[in-house]
Amino acid sequence: MATKPGILTNWPWESLGNFKYVILAPWLVHSAYSWATNAGNEKDLANFLIFIFLTTRILHCQIWVSYSRYRTAKGTNRIVDKGIDFEQVDRESNWSISILHCCLIACDLGTKMQKLMDMFGRDDQIILIGIILYLGNMILPEASHLPIWRSDGVIITILLHTGPVEFLYYWLHRALHHHYLYSRYHSHHHSSIVTEPITSVIHPFTEIISYVLLFMIPMLTTISMGTASIVSLFGYVTYIDFMNNMGHCNFEFIPKQVFSIFPPLKYFMYTPSFHSLHHTQFRTNYCLFMPFYDYIYGTMDKSSDALYEASLKRKEESPDVVHLTHLTTPDSLFHLRLGLASLASKPHQAPTMLVWPVTFWSVLVTWIYGHAFVSERNTFEKLKLQSWVVPRYNMQYLSRGQRGKINNLIEEAISEADKKGAKVLSLGLLNQDEQLNGNGELYIQRHPKLKIKVVDGSSLVAAVVVNSIPEETRQVVLRGKLSKVAYAIALALCQKGVKVAASNDDEYKKLLKHVDKFGDNLILTERYDHKIWLVGDGLTQEEQLTAPQGTIFIPFSQFPPRKVRKDCYYHSTPAMVAPKSLENMHSCENWLPRMVMSAWRVAGIVHGLEGWDVHECGHTIIGIEKVWEATLQHGFRPLSILA
Repeated sequence: MATKPGILTNWPWESLGNFKYVILAPWLVHSAYSWATNAGNEKDLANFLIFIFLTTRILHCQIWVSYSRYRTAKGTNRIVDKGIDFEQVDRESNWSISILHCCLIACDLGTKMQKLMDMFGRDDQIILIGIILYLGNMILPEASHLPIWRSDGVIITILLHTGPVEFLYYWLHRALHHHYLYSRYHSHHHSSIVTEPITSVIHPFTEIISYVLLFMIPMLTTISMGTASIVSLFGYVTYIDFMNNMGHCNFEFIPKQVFSIFPPLKYFMYTPSFHSLHHTQFRTNYCLFMPFYDYIYGTMDKSSDALYEASLKRKEESPDVVHLTHLTTPDSLFHLRLGLASLASKPHQAPTMLVWPVTFWSVLVTWIYGHAFVSERNTFEKLKLQSWVVPRYNMQYLSRGQRGKINNLIEEAISEADKKGAKVLSLGLLNQDEQLNGNGELYIQRHPKLKIKVVDGSSLVAAVVVNSIPEETRQVVLRGKLSKVAYAIALALCQKGVKVAASNDDEYKKLLKHVDKFGDNLILTERYDHKIWLVGDGLTQEEQLTAPQGTIFIPFSQFPPRKVRKDCYYHSTPAMVAPKSLENMHSCENWLPRMVMSAWRVAGIVHGLEGWDVHECGHTIIGIEKVWEATLQHGFRPLSILA
């Protein structure tokens, strides 16, 4: 929001909430009906294509968003080093699959539709353009039954944009930087110092209307002259989208050869670094897409060329710490930071089956594509952090036939991180599964000369669980699949004098070997009257139903247990609240709340901060108390959330 919001700042349909998308429904239905019922020459191709065109605009924008975030995370040609935060994501969430929402409303899909709308977010400017295109086609007879192509209309559109549109925009933009208009309108857009493609459409309603009026000059002129065509109208809007998205990327990619071959081009096409300076310096580089008016009126930033060349020379960033995770369910692709920005900024919830056709292709692609990719970057206490994603899903990790391929992917990622100079690689989710690779020990055995330290995070995970137990607790139940973490927890609790109850003889014997001389605090019982349950993978619904009312379930597994009791409490999977000084936090890690990291991920960061020159994988445990104290000293805090 602007610092002093002016009149018509809000969109007129804002009070409708998600149901505002119904505004476009009558036109969509009318267009489909007209196309289906009219015959031959009476079919209006332009009217039919409006819906398809709006959909392609959405896909166009999403491609820019994903590609921009990927390149920015890698660091190649990055312009501004600062990160963005949840506040910016919330401010810029006013876009996404609006047309899909509208179709769902028209189909009256009830609660499923509402859930999907909440997942994808909003997009006011696409609704507005849709209204304008449909109204224009209905009101202006010349706008109906347009030809696909007319050369004169395309030329006129180019000339009118280069002249009146660019000139008027330049002076409008300068006026918007006057303190009166800036504080009431344009400051909302400039709240984003580090820009993303989404930033390009984030403006108050009045400001958007002024831009649309400018862009309508070529469109209305060619329509009134009878020279308009489908290509000239839709192509012009596509050009605006392309340049807008490109100019708000935080990486430079226009090669110098383009300007070397045709030097005058620098006056007719801006670059991401050129517009980035406008967001950091505010009083320079006012142009829309063509900088020649900045040259004419002396408002071009003198550092434009230097920043452009410096950004082009910037190499891919070498991380200090890499966290290696993977996709979980097919819809988790949307939840990645590279996916839908507003969705990634919220804890992961499974969407409706309505998105399955969209996600099905990703499952097929992952059977072919075979390299971990950079998903996000952070910085903390001089450490450069990156999260890499193995393009495989839970169901593939659980398939025995896929284990060899997955291990090769993980091994390849470890080797790549080692070559890039990373000090630590932490294994997240199933990348450290004991049956898959022995908690990461497989890779150490294969590559004994690795410089990078492989961390499975067991010490910190155990510490988080132990410190989540209420201090007055004297006895706990340990249920679920036993693991390296489970053994460490049992030993730590027995050392503290807390009774640990196992439910069957086989588990009891396995635990007894690990607690050693503290075995007196390990008990075998079939009673389930204890209210502190430490649970791992494999906890069944039947077992949960045997727990007394008010039981606290504390997971020690990577994945949360299914919640089947409303009269009990469920802790999050082992995690910690990140310090505010950890930069570029604007997405949630799987199902965790904002600014919260899994203990496995935090363990890798602390390992790098402390400079520990050991692996923590296989059967190795660094030490629960040692890791816990170091983690707290670096500003991480326990997550005390019960649900």
